Amino acid sequence: MKKFLAVLMAGAMVLAMAGCSGGNSTASGSEASSADSSAADSTVSTADANSISASDGSAEVSAPATAEADDSAVEDAALPNAMKPDLLSAAIRNRLGLDEAASTAAAEQMLTKLMYNQGNPARVAKAIQKLQAGEEVTVAFLGGSITQGTGADNENCYAALTAKWIEEQYPGAKVNYVNAGIGATGSYIGVHRCDNDVLSKDPDLVFIDFSVNDESQNNNINKLTYEGLIRKIWNYTTAPGVICVAMTQDNGTSVQDCHGAVCAKLGVPMVSYHDAMLDFLDTQDGVQWSDISGDNIHPNLNGHAILSAMLTTYLQYVTDNLDSIDTTDPVLPDPGEEGAKYEKAQLLTTDDAQPVSTGAFQQKNMDFGGFKNPWIAKSSDGTFGDDSALVIEVEAQNIGILYGMLTNNAGLADVYVDDEFITTINADFTGGWGNYVQFAELKSFDESGKHTLKLVPRGTEGSPSAFYLSGITIS
Repeated sequence: MKKFLAVLMAGAMVLAMAGCSGGNSTASGSEASSADSSAADSTVSTADANSISASDGSAEVSAPATAEADDSAVEDAALPNAMKPDLLSAAIRNRLGLDEAASTAAAEQMLTKLMYNQGNPARVAKAIQKLQAGEEVTVAFLGGSITQGTGADNENCYAALTAKWIEEQYPGAKVNYVNAGIGATGSYIGVHRCDNDVLSKDPDLVFIDFSVNDESQNNNINKLTYEGLIRKIWNYTTAPGVICVAMTQDNGTSVQDCHGAVCAKLGVPMVSYHDAMLDFLDTQDGVQWSDISGDNIHPNLNGHAILSAMLTTYLQYVTDNLDSIDTTDPVLPDPGEEGAKYEKAQLLTTDDAQPVSTGAFQQKNMDFGGFKNPWIAKSSDGTFGDDSALVIEVEAQNIGILYGMLTNNAGLADVYVDDEFITTINADFTGGWGNYVQFAELKSFDESGKHTLKLVPRGTEGSPSAFYLSGITIS
C-alpha cells in the first residue's frame, strides 16, 4: 500500500501549474495610492488585503470543483482512512451553538470541501512520528494578520489553538510554537522575511497563510513568490513539512486558485477554509458571516476555533493513516525558468544594511508595521536638501524595498538603481485603515551582481511629509 500511494502522490507532484487566476477583486476599503512609474520592469503593489470594511461519524474527502486541472490527482492521493468529523463537529457545536446532529452533519459536509489539494503528506507524517516518539518539534505559522491573531487574541488565535492541540495530543513531546504572522503582509514580504522569522527557529512543520493578502492583480508575481517560499522552506536543513491554508473574504475574494496551482505543482497539502466555510454558510440555516467574523476578512473567536479544527482534523487524518504513508522524502519537481526566482530571497533589515550615505534619513528605534527600526526622512515643510538621498549598495539579481504607507503626512521617494530612474513611490494612504508596510519590486537583472540603490525623498511644499524605509528585499 505504501508503495502504491507513493507512486500516485509522485504523479500528483509533477503536474504542471494550471495557472493563477486568483481572487476576483481587490480587498474592499483597502486601496492604497499607487506609485507613478516610468519603468516597465518595476512592480509596485497598491493595496492591502488585510483591510477592514465596515451522521455516521465519517466522511470521504472529495476533490474541490475549483481545482479543475488537478481533480484526478487530488482524488488519487486520498488516504485509505477517511477524515473524521469529530473535531470540526465539536468546534461548530461549542462555538456556534448547533445541536449535536446539526453540527455533525455540518462537519461532514465541510470535510467534502476541506482539502483543496491533498498533496504528499510524507513530511507531515514525519513530524507526527517525531511527536509520537516524544522528540522536540517546532511548529511555525507564517502569514498575515489572521495568523497574527486579529479577531481573536494571542491565546485563542487559530495558530495558538492548533499548537495547543498538538501539545495535548503528544504530552511526551516538547512542542515549540512560532507565530510569524505580520498584518498586511503577503507572500512577497513573506518569502523575504522567512529566513529571519521562521527558518532561524529550525521548524519541523510550517503552516502558510497568505491567500487574502496576496492580490489577484499581482498573480504574475504571487505564483513566483509563493513557489519560492515553499521551496525555501522545503529545502531547509530540517526538512520541514508544509501545510498551506486558503482563507477568504466575506465575498469569496482569495487567491486560493493561484496558490492552489502552486501546491498542486509541488505536491503540498492545502486546507481550504475558503471552500469549507463559504459552503457551510451557504447551506446552513441560521448561521451567517457575522457569526464567524467581525469584519470582512478576519475570523473572530468562533472563526479561529473552527479554522484550528480544520487544521487539526487534517493532522488527525494523517495520523490515522501513518501506516499507509510512504515517508520517503519527496523530491520537488524542477522549478523551470522562474520557479526558483525567490527561493534565495532575503530581507536586508535596516539594522543589517550599511548605507553608503543616509542623507535625510535617520534610523528610529521603534516598531513600524511589524518591522523594527525604520529609516525615516522627515520634513516640516515638505522640502528636502540636495544631499537628502539614502544610498546603499547591494548584491542581487532582483531588488525591491519595504516602505511605510501612511495615513498622515506621507511623502514620496524617487528611486534609482545604478543611477537609472526606476519609479516614484507615493506612500500616501490618507483615509485608510492605518499605517502598514508595503513592498515595491524595483528591478530585475539577468544575473546577480553589485548594484547601487538610491532613494530621494520628496514632499509637498508647505506641508509636513515623511517617508519610511523598512528594509531592502534581494534575491
